Amino acid sequence: MPKVYFASDHAGYQMKGMLLAYVRDELGHEVEDCGAFALDKDDDYPDLIRPCAEKVSADPGSFGIIAGASGQGEAMAANRVPGARAGVYYGDPGVAQTDAGGKELSLIASMRAHNDANILSLGLRFLSEEAAKDAIRVFLATPFDGGRHERRVRKLG
Repeated sequence: MPKVYFASDHAGYQMKGMLLAYVRDELGHEVEDCGAFALDKDDDYPDLIRPCAEKVSADPGSFGIIAGASGQGEAMAANRVPGARAGVYYGDPGVAQTDAGGKELSLIASMRAHNDANILSLGLRFLSEEAAKDAIRVFLATPFDGGRHERRVRKLG
């Protein structure tokens, strides 16, 4: 099973511990906590997210779970690291998505299957613990489709 790196700022700090335990104890992955290690309302998410994204980038096949209030800034910080591909999730869009072949995909499955996302950025102010766990489970279980999508992912750098 691939290793999963975790990071969050103060907005994701409390739930991060529960999610890390879920991935380790229930899903069976090796995990590493990249911080925050204490609740500090004045912390800066780029300082916490970048080391996690760097570890994912340096460890092919691994994944990252990053979290904050909306997940947007965290994804922006992670995506500045070459080889990191973070997708944001803060709930289902409410509209079914189908790919070019007509296959229905959730937002989470799409970011893995079509974009080979290796980091999931969670907006925890919009998600319950159960919704976050479900998103992580789907993210970690969905393989990259490859094929025509490989060319596109390579262009990301």
